[in-house]
Amino acid sequence: MNKRPASSQDSHEPTEETERDDLFTDERGHFAEHVGKRAPLKTDRFPDTAEHYLGHRERLRDKYRDHGDTALADYEILELLLFRSIPRRDTKPLAKALLSRFGSLAGVFGAPASLLQEVKGIGESVALDLKLVATVGQRILRSELREKQVLSSWSSVIDYCHAAMAYEAREQFRILFLDKRNALIADEIQGKGTVDHTPVYPREVVRRALELSATAIILVHNHPSGDPTPSRADIDMTKTIVDTAKPLGITVHDHIIIGRDGHASLKGLRLI
Repeated sequence: MNKRPASSQDSHEPTEETERDDLFTDERGHFAEHVGKRAPLKTDRFPDTAEHYLGHRERLRDKYRDHGDTALADYEILELLLFRSIPRRDTKPLAKALLSRFGSLAGVFGAPASLLQEVKGIGESVALDLKLVATVGQRILRSELREKQVLSSWSSVIDYCHAAMAYEAREQFRILFLDKRNALIADEIQGKGTVDHTPVYPREVVRRALELSATAIILVHNHPSGDPTPSRADIDMTKTIVDTAKPLGITVHDHIIIGRDGHASLKGLRLI
């Protein structure tokens, strides 16, 4: 039987092999198309968060620059400082936690570093940064007493002593040594004690005054309880120092007791 020659139409009919190749080609195209159109992974969550607090920092800086400190709440002032110690985290919750724990900016800066570190998120480095700011503030106040007649700058004396001692967890006994013009010669802590007692030795107080050629002194100590009311022991100790110093030409101008919410002057109370 004669074979019919293949027509041009017959030559284009798909074979089993070409169908299989076309199937693989279609599958590759299908997957390539879907892979190309795959939605990007949502990896921008952290940049969004970072952008949020970084934007907040810029707005807070602008607010302070344009309007000054009166436009900021206490926690915002604290935030501005924490920006420098904690560059990659939102510091607003931390600032509010510090104020909640210690009650005020003065309480935060006056708190010992060990207590600051009890607040979650405050490490040793941040605690030391906060104490450094407190030290700068105290030095500024103390510098205002230098080369001045201390008795004519009494409010400055109280401000300095309050900043330096009001929030100490233990009693401190401090002496301001004055020259014959009542200018400050030295400011020294003579002793540290417990929460309600500091040992004071009148002869050591007078000996140190003589070493510095001081002609007058102001005694200062703090009550960690917060109540500056003088105790019987405070009064008796002060009178002993007065009696020891007077024969040597050294005047005790006052004994100031510092509490968190105020101070007491033994001279003002006419107890010396």
